[in-house]
Amino acid sequence: MTRTVEFRTYQLHPGTEAHFDELVQRYSLPLLRRAGMQVVWAGHSLHDTQAYLLVRAYADLAELESSQAHFYASAAWREGPREAVLACMASSTSVVLKLPQAALDAWLPNPAPQGTPDEHTQPAA
Repeated sequence: MTRTVEFRTYQLHPGTEAHFDELVQRYSLPLLRRAGMQVVWAGHSLHDTQAYLLVRAYADLAELESSQAHFYASAAWREGPREAVLACMASSTSVVLKLPQAALDAWLPNPAPQGTPDEHTQPAA
């Protein structure tokens, strides 16, 4: 079985690395998972702390497009962490590949964040 896998990289503004990671881990990932997206991994690059990676897997390109369109238009995202997340980002880019499920199974899972807030909680900007 193959999956459509998106590797989304973010280049962060200097000094925002820790805040961005907190926003992603505490707010964005729980929202993405509640929206039904399979988050494979999220975190800083080993070579550059201003580089951040989010890896998500989908059944196919149509699911990627429809689930992301729905998520990014949702009130939970728009009224939640969106503004604070965007303020940390200098740029982003995505690469989408077909990978076997076994390749995804080999990734070490991200630990679930402690004290995940209610979806209506507003993060600090």
